[in-house]
Amino acid sequence: MFYSCPMEEPVTETLDRDSAVPLYQQLEEILYAKIAGGEWVPNQRVPSENEMNRIYGLSRMTVRGVLSKMATEGLLVRVPGKGTYVAPPKITARSPAYKGVREQLEAQGYAISTTLVSVETTAAPRAVREGLRLEGQDVVAVVRLRSANGSPVSLHRSYVPADLAPDLADHDLVGRQLCVVLKDQYALPMASVAENLEAVAVEGTDATLLELRRGAPALMLTDVISDPTGRPFEYSSIVFRGDTVRLQFDYEL
Repeated sequence: MFYSCPMEEPVTETLDRDSAVPLYQQLEEILYAKIAGGEWVPNQRVPSENEMNRIYGLSRMTVRGVLSKMATEGLLVRVPGKGTYVAPPKITARSPAYKGVREQLEAQGYAISTTLVSVETTAAPRAVREGLRLEGQDVVAVVRLRSANGSPVSLHRSYVPADLAPDLADHDLVGRQLCVVLKDQYALPMASVAENLEAVAVEGTDATLLELRRGAPALMLTDVISDPTGRPFEYSSIVFRGDTVRLQFDYEL
């Protein structure tokens, strides 16, 4: 949640107008330092364009350009009709193929909660059918919403062939990781994962559950998980809020 607080800026704060460094770049460096040094904290409103014009003696166009650039970089958030705020730091997570999202975020100190949105046996969507190499079999579709510190961060959809996991809906799919349930209850251990990552614009139910405006940017990670015999047994897609989560990938070359 964004908030306003008194800005303890001096009435005037001069830039070095004799420097070879452009004035807009000097302003960028000042604002970066305020955020990095903790003078401006996440969700705090920063001075308006008019206020910065008064403080730094720059045109509104120059100030607007700097603020827009910092918003594009994810350091600021511009809210129409309200102002510009310091963006909260993004949550860094690795692919769930390495470790479950919940465990990763809990290890970083976040309070994680999971909501079971739905679980049903249904016909497999085309992408799921192709990924799992199905020939008409139904799947169990599990939809869960993950929240960190009370705010939604990711929407998980998992599909498992119904004949491989009968009565899956009867198990604890909130308190336990699905991969653990599949391994312990159905002898379906993870041996390999094929992943795809793409940028998407959220719509409909996804936007509502993630508390985003329709068309907002997000990251979608799709996994096809196979057992030691090479048989795919789970297709999952995770939509991460683009304004909240950063995915990290590490490679050894």
